[in-house]
Amino acid sequence: MSEWRVLGRGVAVAILGWVVLFGAVGLALAEPTAAATATFNMYIGGVEGRLARQHGSLGGFLGASGTADIDARLRRGELIVEKLTPAKGPDLPGAMLHHWRATAFVRGATVTELEQLLKGFSGYPLIYSPEVVRARMLAGQGDRLQVEMRVRQKHVITVVMDTAYEVEFGRLDAGHGYSASRSTRISEIDSPGTRNERVMNVREEHGFLWRQNTYWSYEERDGGLYMQIESVSLTRAIPAGLGWAIRPFVESVPRESLEFTLRSTCDALKQAQDGTVQLVRAGH
Repeated sequence: MSEWRVLGRGVAVAILGWVVLFGAVGLALAEPTAAATATFNMYIGGVEGRLARQHGSLGGFLGASGTADIDARLRRGELIVEKLTPAKGPDLPGAMLHHWRATAFVRGATVTELEQLLKGFSGYPLIYSPEVVRARMLAGQGDRLQVEMRVRQKHVITVVMDTAYEVEFGRLDAGHGYSASRSTRISEIDSPGTRNERVMNVREEHGFLWRQNTYWSYEERDGGLYMQIESVSLTRAIPAGLGWAIRPFVESVPRESLEFTLRSTCDALKQAQDGTVQLVRAGH
């Protein structure tokens, strides 16, 4: 057996140990502390302030686009993923912050088509399968919407969560748009899809995801649509002594989920152009 296989097995055992440990802890660690929540909200305030400045002018509307080299890479079909989490992150007792950004380009796509896709919530299980199990709009007035989704994350283990978000869309002009999605509820589900399905209480949840905000920025130029997603999430911290094995896995989850979302969106827009997929009408 190779050294890499032995290491992989060790990592898997450590992750499962992490899960068991989380299942055994009490209420004190089952939800973010007030201090962690306040620091996360402060960090979000900084992110949203910077995005508001970006979205207020045509120059620098996207955070990782606009230079000849980067735009050329995007137009060749490359997806650019960046880790924005500060090297010396904010003080979050008992919690971890994850901040990633991903950018892509789809030739021939438009702002209107992307917004139709993003607002067509009932189509999410098809576009974003298997991560999105179901989705629907609860309420909406203009560009302010309330949405709920059941999502599934499968890595070493499978976690199913029922989530709710407040979503807001905006435009600078016909060729520049943006949206913000802020979680209002995240509940872990036990025995999903069975007769015994139930929402875990705070003493049982593992803290895989406590908060998640997602920000889209998109602009039409160069014969297509540049799209960018930023995701900021809050999870439980890694127990002392397990960081060497757990940290790479924990940090890979939000990156892989973000990349999956952007690639799936690109594929759906291309298929809509080909006529193989019909975008769901906004709001459904």
